[in-house]
Amino acid sequence: MSGIVNPWDVKDDPNIGRIEEQINWYDTKSGSYQKKYKRIKLLEIVAAAFIPFFSALHFSDPNLLFPFTNVRFATVVGTVTALLGVLITILEGVLQLQQYQQNWITYRATCEALKREKFAYIAGAGVYATAANPHVLLTERAETIGSQENTKWASLQQPQKKEQGSG
Repeated sequence: MSGIVNPWDVKDDPNIGRIEEQINWYDTKSGSYQKKYKRIKLLEIVAAAFIPFFSALHFSDPNLLFPFTNVRFATVVGTVTALLGVLITILEGVLQLQQYQQNWITYRATCEALKREKFAYIAGAGVYATAANPHVLLTERAETIGSQENTKWASLQQPQKKEQGSG
């Protein structure tokens, strides 16, 4: 045995373990945010589609009552239409507040970048082929990817500052 350590022997490599944890976290979060975003958007679309439908309902008898009640049908339709509008406003507010779409896309991009980095490292390709210490390089590059994602996340969480003009 020559004592030379193959830098790409990854079965016990703590760098790969750490990157796998990061990939799994970003993958899970991305998928979760994608589902939340799409569910809320679908609910918005359905609610928005019903508004013109309910608005278009015309009754020849304005005194038509809901069965077994003393409530006018037109009042119920008007209330439901208004509530659908309120629901859409609330759902859009939640989307803006939680930033599901932006986080989904950012997390997916970070996950894919970490996967590319991991596979380049394992294959000894790209910058890893000539690196003096591939382990250190992988750590630095993976942490840079994570740091960039954190910076993007933080910027999304900050309220947008309006540029002040001279009028």
